[in-house]
Amino acid sequence: MLIGLVGKPSVGKSTFFKAATLAEVEIASYPFTTIKANHGVGYVKLDCIDKEFNAQCNPRTGFCINHIRFVPIDLMDVAGLVPGASEGKGLGNQFLDDLREANVFVQIVDCSGTTNAEGKLLNENESYDIFNDVIFLENELDKWYYNILVKAWKTFARKVEIEDIKFSEAVTKQFSGLKVKEEQVKNVLLKLNLPERASTWTDEQLMKFANGLRKESKPMIIAANKVDSEKGEENFLKIKNKFTDYLVVPCSADGELALRQAAKTGLIEYIPGERNFKILKELSEKQKSALEKIKKNVLEKFEFGTGVQKVLNTGVFDILKYIAVFPASANKLGDSKGNILPDCFLMPPGTTALDFAYNLHTDFGKNFIKAIDARSKMAWGKEHKLKNRDALEIVCR
Repeated sequence: MLIGLVGKPSVGKSTFFKAATLAEVEIASYPFTTIKANHGVGYVKLDCIDKEFNAQCNPRTGFCINHIRFVPIDLMDVAGLVPGASEGKGLGNQFLDDLREANVFVQIVDCSGTTNAEGKLLNENESYDIFNDVIFLENELDKWYYNILVKAWKTFARKVEIEDIKFSEAVTKQFSGLKVKEEQVKNVLLKLNLPERASTWTDEQLMKFANGLRKESKPMIIAANKVDSEKGEENFLKIKNKFTDYLVVPCSADGELALRQAAKTGLIEYIPGERNFKILKELSEKQKSALEKIKKNVLEKFEFGTGVQKVLNTGVFDILKYIAVFPASANKLGDSKGNILPDCFLMPPGTTALDFAYNLHTDFGKNFIKAIDARSKMAWGKEHKLKNRDALEIVCR
């Protein structure tokens, strides 16, 4: 699973990325600081099941703080996109292509409203409509999809008709590089009611299809960053009220980064996504002032704290609807090395007990007999659909 961070230059994408991953990346207030896409590991947050078993888990990957489990996910931060990116302007298609593998996009918007379409600081007498940041990005992503589709469309559409191939299946295969699923193609066709013969589609109809396919296969969240700036909250509310098709999360990537770095050095105890922290060591006046400012202007003001953790959790659990599943036995929570609940897997919606068995090991799937619920000790068949925070043992031949 991959979350792609997108937006114009200088909106705080690299700060968001560093806050979420604590990876070392270059951060600067000028366009195109990021040249190569940054890849890193972020985490989604959920209540661990260890507390229900009066135990303390030992994660193999990720970590657990006070029975709150953090499960790893992949994050990617690409260079800022500018109007005309789909035609190669700025750093162009190279960085759009980096986004092919993403399952969901997070658009970082600069709510301070102090930069223009290319991420350059506005002069005192200049003004800029922040709505343009969302509109231009939608247009560039749609054109990106359209340009990929149109290159082979006429030949492709005719071949489908001549050979009587199932259209949704053919589109999925032809454009597999965009990670498009057949069900997504079907959903788009159902919504748009386009002509049955794809070879007769006009450019306008093909653009509608590209737009629908992009929204279906690359859903997007808006992170209203720098919400603690002078005009941040005002612009956040404007964006939230204007773009009702998207979830808009108020965000302070700077605040989150400061809190995580302070926690990493042992100055404070801070659980990502929480709205408070505990001071552990004596702080300088400068450190106290900085933390107090974050507390007053961000943590106490906004429902989701800095918003960074909320964005990641929303992308994985609410938009992609993934579930977290623990391999566990009611009689034995540990592995052969004594690690308690070492694993937690993020699985797609609709995952069955058999799917999970195959995810653990091919032999478990092939030799599946049943799954046993670690809580209730009930036996499940291979078609049993799993839910978030399920814990189960796979029994094989």
